Amino acid sequence: MVNTVKKVIKLSPNQVKDFVNAATKCDFDVDVAYNHLSVDAKSILGVFGLDFARPLTVSYIGYNQEFENYLDQHALAC
Repeated sequence: MVNTVKKVIKLSPNQVKDFVNAATKCDFDVDVAYNHLSVDAKSILGVFGLDFARPLTVSYIGYNQEFENYLDQHALAC
């Protein structure tokens, strides 16, 4: 059984392009959400529609070391 990985990050609007590029390199689905709104992390328009004042939850099933490194750089302590 494969578990969904969830990480809480903080992004600014200036970091969206890099985040989407990192997610696009993954060969699995990546979602990003806050409250009840969830969007495809590979969609730059979808990600720009999020509230960057809030922590964002990234959810995915899979592994990509470069993406993990990117998320670790933007992770919030929980």
